[in-house]
Amino acid sequence: MSSASSSNAAPAAPADGSAAAPREGAHGKRLPLLVLGALGVVYGDIGTSPIYAFRSGIAALGGGAPMAEDVLGLLSLIAWSLTLVVSVKYVIFVMRADNDGEGGVLALTTLARSALKGRPAWVLGLGILGSGLFFGDSMITPAISVLSAIEGLETVAPGLEPVVVPLTVIILIALFAVQRFGTAKVSNIFGPVVIAWFLMLGTSGLIAIAHSPGVLAALNPIHAITFLIHHWAIAGVIVGAVFLAVTGAEALYADMGHFGRKPIAIAWFALVFPCLLLNYFGQGAFILSGPANAASDPFFLMFPDWARLPAIALTTAATVIASQAVISGAYSMAQQAMALGLIPRMRLLHTSETESGQIYMPQVNMLLLIGVLALVVGFGSSSALSSAYGIAVSGVMLVTSVCIALVMWKVWKWHPALVALAMAPLLLLDIGFFAANVGKIHDGGWFPASVAVLLAVVMAIWIAGRRRLVAKAERDAIPLGQLIDSLARRDLPVVPGTAVFLASGGEGAPMALLHSLKHYKVLHEHNVILTVVTADAPFVADATRAEVTVLTPRFTRVVLRFGYMETPNVPRALNGRLGWTADIMSTSYFVSRRALKPSRQGGPGKWIGQAFIWLSRNASDATEYFRIPTGRVVEIGTQVVL
Repeated sequence: MSSASSSNAAPAAPADGSAAAPREGAHGKRLPLLVLGALGVVYGDIGTSPIYAFRSGIAALGGGAPMAEDVLGLLSLIAWSLTLVVSVKYVIFVMRADNDGEGGVLALTTLARSALKGRPAWVLGLGILGSGLFFGDSMITPAISVLSAIEGLETVAPGLEPVVVPLTVIILIALFAVQRFGTAKVSNIFGPVVIAWFLMLGTSGLIAIAHSPGVLAALNPIHAITFLIHHWAIAGVIVGAVFLAVTGAEALYADMGHFGRKPIAIAWFALVFPCLLLNYFGQGAFILSGPANAASDPFFLMFPDWARLPAIALTTAATVIASQAVISGAYSMAQQAMALGLIPRMRLLHTSETESGQIYMPQVNMLLLIGVLALVVGFGSSSALSSAYGIAVSGVMLVTSVCIALVMWKVWKWHPALVALAMAPLLLLDIGFFAANVGKIHDGGWFPASVAVLLAVVMAIWIAGRRRLVAKAERDAIPLGQLIDSLARRDLPVVPGTAVFLASGGEGAPMALLHSLKHYKVLHEHNVILTVVTADAPFVADATRAEVTVLTPRFTRVVLRFGYMETPNVPRALNGRLGWTADIMSTSYFVSRRALKPSRQGGPGKWIGQAFIWLSRNASDATEYFRIPTGRVVEIGTQVVL
């Protein structure tokens, strides 16, 4: 399970699109609140893995009552995977590689790419692949989490099996339906609920361990090694099941910008890590000392009959929280991808007046819901879904390892030998996990892989189409300086007010300006050539947001820079920066509305152009994205053949 920078958290950039508020250090009175918030948002994901991870590992052995050596070996693999992947890789290494305080696969690839000479395209490709895999994972997480919780009803009454899928569907539809109202109020109780969840995990595990304390021998890594050697023929299947225990680890890095490294690390070592270990070892102890059917569902069966229904209720709440984190994380990832020009603009709504991170994207929400429901109905059980699960997260983790190695080398200036010493074992571990999960392609892994490939193709088409459009505009453009010199020699009527012409950059005059002069044959008192640029950083300081260049008394060039985590607000960013009064009622924004037409050339270029045109027609309006009042916008149409 994974999560991009979750929109349930705080603090975030101000809603006006200006620079983020200064990020306070995670210390003093704020530390307990930040730890509580990190528990609610960051760990709701990995914390639900005990519901199905250990059970999947036992099932990989072929069913039946496992031998004691097998239980100890499986537990040892889980314990040391959690230690190496989460405690060592993410807490010690990855979480130190922040991009202006932000984390996540796109932030990391952007940081790594900016440090390399020539900004190589293959690093961008890693970011595209990682974000595509994340969206595939974001569909599986709600499906497997809620489904595995509701399946606990079967341990209370086996006759309830027919209602598991319908009830799961109802809960998921309700969860996605409330997204448009925002999650600020609900998120206030996330932390306490998740604390109760982890305490339940730890307590139930500790009670079971007390009945079979010999299970603690699994802390010795020799058990993991001998277990894999003994089961070498199915080692890939076993490792793929063990990987389910660490899914969600990437959320530590993805949500770092909201809480900081210290609160996330404290929450992990003080509560999450020990409670996870206690529960996994408790499940192993229950299998060794419990009834004959203990291996069928050790998580729920180790609760006494009187506690099972309350445990199912708390489990359902925890899985909804985990689902909420990944849903809002998908919104954040889509927001970043839009800002970086990787996908078409989509409608983005702010659900909070104080936290700009609280966003809702209807199109993303609908696509996620369709994918989640298809998974629940199509697979029908969490055990079937577990085969589809690991490939997406293991792919994201592998991309993260490659990029963190680049950051160590180029940003931190570590010697290549030191980078190899630190990362080679972790890369081998990630490659092993990824290889084990690739084997699940035919069992369901094709779904997240297909989603990732589809999104990667969409991103590649969008990037190629935008580059082709910019190149054509630059070829056909008239140099702005030449146009201004020409206008100085003409006696055009001047009308009061300010005209802002949106330009894509470069030295050419905006098409909207050319057509305005052609049709209206007037010049405004003040004319602004505006270019909006997305920076490599998540936030841009307000003092460096605008670059203003006075070209003539009539013309001014302005470049506005926004971080990829910010929502651009052009009117507010321009306010007070132009040297004259430019109130909203005297300012008009001129936008060129391109009517794209496919060229008659054949080959791959034709279908790429047609796909780009289709994506452009379904993209949200630029004025809405830049938060320009529609009543002050003048659209001038032009035809462009791609």
